[in-house]
Amino acid sequence: MASNTPEIPKSPNPPADGQGAAVEERQQQRVEPPRAYQVVMLNDDYTPMEFVVMVLQEHFHHGIDAATLIMLKIHHEGRAVCGVYTRDVAATKVELVLAAARRAAHPLQCIMEVA
Repeated sequence: MASNTPEIPKSPNPPADGQGAAVEERQQQRVEPPRAYQVVMLNDDYTPMEFVVMVLQEHFHHGIDAATLIMLKIHHEGRAVCGVYTRDVAATKVELVLAAARRAAHPLQCIMEVA
């Protein structure tokens, strides 16, 4: 039984002295690191300080002392950075904080900004 596949022509061998052979240089690809985003909590007059400290500990893994200092900065300056993450992680943290605030019926606001 004969095969109907066409025969691929063979290319001639390059000369043995190396002439006519081409060497392709590798170009290094430069990959930029992902952009960083700050997760920022905003002050309001109704959310208890203890709740803010609890959120900072639970969702941002701050110790009690660091969480208290961040909470005081939010209280006195109106806002504070809770952490710096890649875009997807920062967006997830914002959603988790907002969901926790809604569950507890607090008006706490949390946003993300380019660092």
